[in-house]
Amino acid sequence: MITTRFPKLLFSKPTVRLTVGAVALALLVGCASKGEPAYTPKELRSFAETSSLESVWSRNVGDGLGRARYPIAPAREGETIFAADADGVVAAFNADNGNREWEIELDTPISSALNAIAGQLYLGTRNGEVIALDQRDGSVNWRSRVSSEVLAAPQANQQLLLVQSVDGQITALDRASGEERWVYTSSQPSLTLRGTGTPMVIDPVSFVGFANGQLATLDNRNGQPLWELQIATPRGRSDVDRLVDLAGQPVVTPDGRLFVTSYNGNVVALEATRGGVLWESNLSSRHTPILVGNILLVVTDDSHVVGLDADSGQEVWRNDDLEDRWLTAPAFADGRVVVGDFEGYVHLLDAREGTLVGRTRVHKSGISVRPATEGSTIHVQANNGRLETLEVTP
Repeated sequence: MITTRFPKLLFSKPTVRLTVGAVALALLVGCASKGEPAYTPKELRSFAETSSLESVWSRNVGDGLGRARYPIAPAREGETIFAADADGVVAAFNADNGNREWEIELDTPISSALNAIAGQLYLGTRNGEVIALDQRDGSVNWRSRVSSEVLAAPQANQQLLLVQSVDGQITALDRASGEERWVYTSSQPSLTLRGTGTPMVIDPVSFVGFANGQLATLDNRNGQPLWELQIATPRGRSDVDRLVDLAGQPVVTPDGRLFVTSYNGNVVALEATRGGVLWESNLSSRHTPILVGNILLVVTDDSHVVGLDADSGQEVWRNDDLEDRWLTAPAFADGRVVVGDFEGYVHLLDAREGTLVGRTRVHKSGISVRPATEGSTIHVQANNGRLETLEVTP
């Protein structure tokens, strides 16, 4: 069902549901998951499809994301799409036709999403290694060690690669050599979601969210905080109730706005240079949002897809047709919001209105990582390792 709201104050229902304990426990650090929700998802209903998703090609990448559903999302740069599995297989494919350009098998299990940038492919491992591969042939350029397991994709600017490990430490590595440049350490609560925030790195600074609900802006020259802000405040008696992780990646705009999501907290818009709060919206989300035009698109923890006015935070539209279907973080393809769900379906929503416009199923093993998109092309990796490339028409 679609509800459309024009600018007014938000009084959305809390996303801490009756099943929050079961949901949170399924997300805790170190907990394995079979990918099944701990609550009842909405059944899919037919609708008037105005967009179709045509399969262009599909390939298998190793044995998939493992029983723990490691967040090993694929990455694309130029005409190449890169994907990996939890056991250490990394492969590169021609994005247009699926021809396998190369495949390697690392001697260590992979745990992070991939990041492809400037001819390099960066990833993290369960034993706290960070590895840089050459995009041309998969050869290892360097390997470096950080403090603990890496679940978030390493993030780069021109000189540095920032790595956020599960113990809350931020390590800055030299992009060319992998040598450590500086370290920033945060305090961690006794219980956290299974996953970590992903730094947003630009040349002068990095915006980093932590499991204690705090956001920090770090000077990339030395790792010193320029400002810190408590985005979400722990409340409640139990450790589960007090979960406030900033598990998504902040979104920064050219005009200096910063958008941050939090679990059991709010979506917050900030003035990026000083951390001044522009607005807050009462939505709980552990996912990275996306900004399309002037609409901030958020997938909440009960799998509502919400469009917020980026200037005011007021709700423009909300779609709850996919409630509790364990949606991925949103992606954007040719005017549509793209999300995957626990049963392996890919859903398209109109980004301006929030209506469902297309759907297809990739694999029954489910989809738990954000799709990679380029124009009207969508690359989706299912939990069993199947990498499917879809084209949106019209």
